[in-house]
Parts: sequence; structure tokens; C-alpha cells
Amino acid sequence: MILQNSSPLPAGLLSPRCLSFGNRRYPVIYFVIMRNNDMKIHGRDLLQTLKAIASPVRLEILRCLAEPTVGFPPQADGDPVSDGICADFIRERLGIAAATASRHLTLLTDAGLLIATRKRGWTFYRRDDRAIGRLARQLKEDL
Repeated sequence: MILQNSSPLPAGLLSPRCLSFGNRRYPVIYFVIMRNNDMKIHGRDLLQTLKAIASPVRLEILRCLAEPTVGFPPQADGDPVSDGICADFIRERLGIAAATASRHLTLLTDAGLLIATRKRGWTFYRRDDRAIGRLARQLKEDL
């Protein structure tokens, strides 16, 4: 929304005024940025979710976890399908540091795309395919 001197200003904004440069006067134009509150996907911020998948590493994590029984070593604790894959195995497969893996996994979990399960001191991650499906449908509708 662009507000000029001739249009009424919303409550709380300064009254219209002009800036002078030499002999000329120029009206001040106010820009009001409004965020669209409809950018939610099942209570989560769509922008947060899009930022979470805007990383090649995080996209690779989602791809790897699409088939949890392929490409990961056997786990002593936790079923790969129902519980997910141990964070250490995800880190090893991607070849990244533990702290980096933890950050990526946390961002994906906070965005609602992964489900974390604690078991015997380990954290297992699996995809939330329902949430990923909702995101895909939301993007298809909005774009």
C-alpha cells in the first residue's frame, strides 16, 4: 500500500509533510508493508517451511529419509520405518559435522517436515509425509 499526501493516513502514522530541496518541495510518501496472515500451512508459517527446504543439505536429508531402509546401516535401537534413522547415520551419510547435522535436522523438525523420536539416548528422524504432502498441495494452490 502506498500512501501519498492526498490520501488519508492510518492512525499512528505521522501527518503528511514535504521535503524541500532548493526552491522545490516534494511530498513525503509513506510505505506500509503488511504481511499476509494467510501464509499458514496447518498452523505453521509457510515462509519458515520454505526456508527450511531452501538448502541443498536439507533437501538431501528429506530425499535420504524417503527410503529409510536403503543406504543406511542396520540400527540396534529403533525401527528405520516407524522410528526413523539415527541422527549419527544421517550425519555419516551426508559427510557433515555433528553440530551441522543437528542444526539442519532441528530446522526441518521445527518446520514440521521431520518427526524426531528419542530412544535410549539417541534421536531418530523420519519424514512427516503428510506434512510434506500438505506443503506440496499448498504450493500448487498458491503458485
